[in-house]
Amino acid sequence: MIRIEAMRHEHLQQAYDIECDCFAVPWSYDSFAAELDNPHSIYIVATADGAVVGFAGMHHIAGEGHVTNIAVARQFRKRGIGDALLKYFLDIAKVKKMTGLTLEVRMGNASALGLYGKYGFKFEGIRKNYYADTKEDAIIMWKYFKPEVAE
Repeated sequence: MIRIEAMRHEHLQQAYDIECDCFAVPWSYDSFAAELDNPHSIYIVATADGAVVGFAGMHHIAGEGHVTNIAVARQFRKRGIGDALLKYFLDIAKVKKMTGLTLEVRMGNASALGLYGKYGFKFEGIRKNYYADTKEDAIIMWKYFKPEVAE
């Protein structure tokens, strides 16, 4: 069974290993560690039998959320883990009354684009040559939340 929980320091090495496997230009281990001490960061992990099989990060600043990364270990893909991580962030956004969530995604990452589209993220723009390794463009996506109406 997959469990979603807050990332703790004991999860860092396993999350970092997934980061290095999933991204051509991974964040440094120290960057991950710093996020756990950042009061604007929310980092979560997906675990199976106590092992980290995926993680996600988000910044919460000025009433908005920015999804920084979502990654799932290769051998655990296509099992709904990325979906569960994103859904967890959507739930957090509602609890914290965020106005919306934004993210950047590689133009060629069809599976991620499909996931974000499934949850109502919409195309809002392009960051040209955003990814240092390939100079690939990033698609900027947003999901806005309707403000709650007071009765």
